[in-house]
Amino acid sequence: MTKSWRRRRNHARLRRLRRFFLLVPAALILMAAFAWGASSYEVPRNRRASEVLAPSLISGPHFRVRDQVVADGYMYRFTVDSDFGTFAVGGEYGLRKLIKEIQAIAALRRVGQGQAVLTGARQQGRETLQFGAHLVTNPVNTLASVPQGVAKLFSNISSGLNNTHDPRRDTIAEKVLNVSDAKRRVAYDLGVDVYSSNRVLQNELDRVARAQGLGSLGVSAAIPYGGGAAVNLSRMSRTARETNRLLRDESPGTLHTLNLQKLQAMGVDRGLAERFLSHFAFTPRHDTIIVACLERLSGARGRDAFIRFALAAHDEESANFFQNMAETLRAYHETVSPIREIFVPGVLMAQAANGAVLIPFPLDHAVWSLRAERAVKNSQAAYRASRRGPAKFELWVTGTLSPLARQHFQAQGIKVVEHVDRRIGMMD
Repeated sequence: MTKSWRRRRNHARLRRLRRFFLLVPAALILMAAFAWGASSYEVPRNRRASEVLAPSLISGPHFRVRDQVVADGYMYRFTVDSDFGTFAVGGEYGLRKLIKEIQAIAALRRVGQGQAVLTGARQQGRETLQFGAHLVTNPVNTLASVPQGVAKLFSNISSGLNNTHDPRRDTIAEKVLNVSDAKRRVAYDLGVDVYSSNRVLQNELDRVARAQGLGSLGVSAAIPYGGGAAVNLSRMSRTARETNRLLRDESPGTLHTLNLQKLQAMGVDRGLAERFLSHFAFTPRHDTIIVACLERLSGARGRDAFIRFALAAHDEESANFFQNMAETLRAYHETVSPIREIFVPGVLMAQAANGAVLIPFPLDHAVWSLRAERAVKNSQAAYRASRRGPAKFELWVTGTLSPLARQHFQAQGIKVVEHVDRRIGMMD
C-alpha cells in the first residue's frame, strides 16, 4: 500500500465526514420543521357539558344534557334526556331551540288531556269522536334525527335538491277544521317553531290545535305559559317581530308567494328563487327569516349569490347555519356598516361600506385544521384575484375559536369577532 494511495483514501473519508456533518443540521432542521407543521394543526376533542354550556343550558325543568359533548371542529353535538324522550341535536343554537320546545311540550301536555278533548269530540258526533279519541291515544315514541351538520356542508358543497312532496303544507282536512291557523297561533304564543322537526312537539301542537278545531277548548285561555317558553317581543329586533307575526298569520303557501315576490324584487331569478323555496332542507320558517334578513340589506348586490350558496344545505343543522348567516349579515348591515355586495369565493363574504370584508360564520368552536387553513388561503386568493386593493377581513362567529386558530387568522390579517349571537339575538 503506497503512501499516495493512503493519502487519497484519507482525503475521501474526510470529504464524506464533512458532507455528513453538513447534511445532519439540514436534516434536523427539516425534521423539526415537519414536526412543527404537523403539531400546528389541531384535532377536535370532545368536551364536558360544563366546559361549553351555561348552567341554564345543562339542566332545567324536564331536561338534562348528557355530560359528554362531541366536537367536530365546527359544532358541538349534544344528547338531551327529557321527560318526553331522548334527543340528539347539533349546535348550541339547536340546543337552545330544543330546550324551548321541551318547555312548550310540557305546557301543551297540561292542556286538554283526556276527558276535555273527548267531551268536545262527542259533541261533534260519532265519526268525530273516533277521530278525537285517536288524537289522545296515539302513542309518541320519538328520537330526534341526528344531522350531519356544518362539517359535512363544507366538505361536500353541492347543488340543492328539490322536494317532490312538501309535508309542510296544510292538508285540506286541517284547513276545514281551522287546525293550521290554531296550530300557528299556539306555536307563536309558546315561542316555538311551528315547522320544527321535533315530532314530539308536532304531535302535541296537532293535538291541541285539533281539539280547538273540534270545539273542545279555547286554546289561548287554556295554555299555561311558563318555563320561559312564551315569546318575548320586547327583546326581538324589528325584523324578528315582523317575521314571527308573518309565521303566525300566514299559511305555508302564502309565505311561499310572499317570499318569492321579495326575492324577485331583490333581483333573484325566479327559477333560482323557486329552487330555494322548494328546497327540502329549509322549512317555511327558514325561508321567511332568510328572505326577511336579505330584504333588510337594501341596495346590496349579490343577494342571489347567497341564495345560490344556500342550496348546498342538506339537513336541518346546515339550514340553521344559513339562517344564522343571514341574521349576521343583517345585524352587521344595521349596526356596523351597510353591506354593499355579497360574493362567494369559496366561503361567503360581504363587502361593507366601511371597506371591511365580512365573513359571517356561525359555529360553536373552531380549531386550526388543514381544512381551515386551505379555506382561508383559497378564499383570500380568490378574493384578491377578482378584486383590486387590500382588504380588511372580519370573521364574525357565533361561538369561539381556539387560541391557535385565532392566532393564525390574525396572522392572515383577519379580525376575529366572537360570540356575535349575543349582540344579534338569533331567532331560536
